Amino acid sequence: MPAAYDGGRPTDPRPIVIVGAGGIVRDAHLPAYRKAGFPVWGIVDIATEKAEALAAEYGIENVFASVRDAVTHAPSDAVYDLALMPEHVPDALEALPRGSAVLIQKPLGHSLEQGIALRDACRRRDLVAAVNTQLRFAPYIAEARRLIAAGEIGEVYDFDLRVTVETPWHMFPQVFGQERLEFTMHSVHYMDLARSFFGDPDGVSATTVRHPEKPDVATTRSSVIMRYRDRPLRVVIGTNHDHDFGPRHQESFVRWEGTRGAIRARMGLLMDYPEGVPDALEIARHGDREWTPIPFTGSWFPDAFIDSMGVLQRFVAGEIPELPTSVDDVLRTMAVVEAAYRSEDVEGVDPNPEGIA
Repeated sequence: MPAAYDGGRPTDPRPIVIVGAGGIVRDAHLPAYRKAGFPVWGIVDIATEKAEALAAEYGIENVFASVRDAVTHAPSDAVYDLALMPEHVPDALEALPRGSAVLIQKPLGHSLEQGIALRDACRRRDLVAAVNTQLRFAPYIAEARRLIAAGEIGEVYDFDLRVTVETPWHMFPQVFGQERLEFTMHSVHYMDLARSFFGDPDGVSATTVRHPEKPDVATTRSSVIMRYRDRPLRVVIGTNHDHDFGPRHQESFVRWEGTRGAIRARMGLLMDYPEGVPDALEIARHGDREWTPIPFTGSWFPDAFIDSMGVLQRFVAGEIPELPTSVDDVLRTMAVVEAAYRSEDVEGVDPNPEGIA
């Protein structure tokens, strides 16, 4: 298992400058950094009243209306946390000091083309750039990863991730009018998670569809198959954000099955959002008739955001040899996302060939 996934913290955390003062910063970034003891030096938002409110709540001394103004005053070793929608990231990257460290909010663009442009911008400015694909570091995922790496369930041959929930889209007004939604803004987490366990697939099949009564929201229900033809591995992702039928049959889980057992993680955050339900992690070994709970501490929000920032800082400090969430790596996730959209556009075998009528 790569050292980046061992849950370690940077020895000497660097000051953080957060760019953006939206809901994800309020609900995840700032609570995570406070919990980890990471110093937040400043916060930037064109809507300075939002930034000032968060600064007052979290004891942040410096508030700015522009990235360039923040850069002028920030410490030379600051790490920049861009909690922005993809369309605002290019200008922010151009304003950062050459060679600085930056954590970019997922997705890495709304398309592979945009992702490549962002990667190239990071290269031009010699940025040490990571993407905040924080589900990789959710506590139940981290513990499952440790157990799988230790051989507890043998060779993994099945990965099933399923989300059937009612997502309150009114809480995310930025998604209204977007041409792309489910793959880029949500299932990107799950495709990225699968890649972090199994590497790059050699094929992707997918479909994603709209809800007939939600004309202002792009596709919200998807199925994705990631193919690994060199091994007996099934990777399937299924999402339905329109399950408006009460909590009884909602589900949100990841299940790994292997030659010696299986592990199941419940992602409680997504159920009854934003209240959520308790997370859970269980293991069953061959011969067991019952599942055994696996202890862990923390949840996706805010704990996964600690390690997402932490691995970048550890890499910059030379404390780990590789950065698994680098822009170059996550660009491969965007290639999977783009392949899923292409599959939706062109794939499907005609079940009515000539000659059967």
